[in-house]
Amino acid sequence: MNEQQNIKEGIHKLKRTVLVVDDELINRELLGMILQQKYDVIYAENGRKAIDIVRRIPGRISLVLLDLLMPEVNGYEVLKAMQADPKLRKIPIIVLTSEKDAEVESLQLGAADFIPKPYNMPEVIMARVQRSIELAEDSDIILATETDRLTGLYNKDFFFQYCSKNDVYMPGRAMDAIAVNVSRFHLVNELKGRSFGDKLLCALADEIKYFAFQSEGLAGRGGSDLFFVYLPHCDSHEDFLESISDAAAEIAGEGKINLRMGVYQNVDFSVSMEERFDKANIACNLLRKSASEHYAIYDSNLHEKELFAEKLIHEVEAALAEKQFKVVYQPKFNIKGDEPRLCSAEALVRWNHPELGMISPGLFIPLFEENGLINRLDNYIWREVARQIKSWKVAFGVTVPVSVNVSRIDLLAPDYEQNMVDLVRDNSLQTGDMLLEITESAYTESSDRIIEIANSLRSRGFKLEMDDFGSGYSSLNMLAALPIDALKLDMKFVRRICENAKDLRMVQLMIEIASFLNVPVIAEGVETEEQYRLLKENGCDIIQGYYFSKPLPVDQFSEMIEKEGRKRC
Repeated sequence: MNEQQNIKEGIHKLKRTVLVVDDELINRELLGMILQQKYDVIYAENGRKAIDIVRRIPGRISLVLLDLLMPEVNGYEVLKAMQADPKLRKIPIIVLTSEKDAEVESLQLGAADFIPKPYNMPEVIMARVQRSIELAEDSDIILATETDRLTGLYNKDFFFQYCSKNDVYMPGRAMDAIAVNVSRFHLVNELKGRSFGDKLLCALADEIKYFAFQSEGLAGRGGSDLFFVYLPHCDSHEDFLESISDAAAEIAGEGKINLRMGVYQNVDFSVSMEERFDKANIACNLLRKSASEHYAIYDSNLHEKELFAEKLIHEVEAALAEKQFKVVYQPKFNIKGDEPRLCSAEALVRWNHPELGMISPGLFIPLFEENGLINRLDNYIWREVARQIKSWKVAFGVTVPVSVNVSRIDLLAPDYEQNMVDLVRDNSLQTGDMLLEITESAYTESSDRIIEIANSLRSRGFKLEMDDFGSGYSSLNMLAALPIDALKLDMKFVRRICENAKDLRMVQLMIEIASFLNVPVIAEGVETEEQYRLLKENGCDIIQGYYFSKPLPVDQFSEMIEKEGRKRC
């Protein structure tokens, strides 16, 4: 038995209520006698009282029997009022009249049927009442099953059916399949709450529905934050993306909501509707790896990339279990004295895949950040780093602090702080031995909660480094209040300081800010002697980059620690 049949059988057991509206008492009583064996009957002697009743208890009224000629408010006015009210227009109305000319006008105003006076055929009245109620209820059931309850858009199955009908009714018309979703929607729900997420989806659905209607297209919901749109072909739909992005921005207020749009242009009518939107969704999903691009057009190469991404996601658990992920260490040197001195390192990850070889972090890190797997990978790295710091401490009698990346997802995990405390304790380390790198954007998004967590971590002795400083939107007031122990310059500024005076001045300003905050400055991506000299002259404290060393595997970094130790003896 399908869903519609279940709903229909449940409704069939209920006793419906019929409202009889007639200014003549004898007519009301006569209709009541005919209907009362099967229905609950209530009465109104004029149109004004009828409108009051249906507005007060709209969900209880299954049908209205409506006389047209009445004092105060006549039947035509009742029809117009109920059709104008979204809550009332679904209630079927049967007009009671003896005038043939009134029948056509009543049907045009929204009446479901009419019953001629006098009422000398009770079985006809009962049949028409029953049929009108059944048709209205069937319509509600179909509407409930074909549309998404939250947004009111067609659900995926009905959407595909209507799109297929569109192709039949508009043969030869070039069409585009479009997929739209919200970047990191799971984080929107986590950070702002499910009610905000629902409000955002409804606002997007309204804008998408309006745009589709204006463009002679169709819109549906593909699930969660995924929307499908079937539109007549045009070279670009970026104006559509802009309009729905504006709707998202209005809901988000000061927050930032990014949307992605994938387009399969000039669809191939020989493939199924589902395949067409799969292609659009492939284009959409590949934008997960880009922070700046929000619009993509499907081509055959995208499918191969999507398969590659799915393969990586599918094999993460096995890769973690088999230790395919390798931690490498990029040395960091303190340059404040006469000679650079090894002071710490940054832990970086590499994936040595048994089949694909070495996979660039630029491929898998954004992918894992998008789907939440980054937390699993980060925990693996932290465990490896803690174990290695302990190993160096035992082997060389020194502690080499190591910076590890901590994402916003990590920080917001309910057990994050305790896990870190347990990790350093279990490896006989101090909390200051693991330096926690948090990006500037993590501080500025959901700042209150992140700052609260960061303060708690510092109170336990952890040192926090703001990564990618200069790439976010921190205000000076915010910086003064942020719990940080070091500022790490975004490498794009370092890369151009020798050629671009503005970038050099930006670095100088950021070093001045760090000096004001009384925290050291770390520069990454230093590759040349000239960059090193400029940074040293301008007061930079710590440097990492290929000028000193590339990221090293454990054995090579261990040799560096041993060599540095001998130099100090």
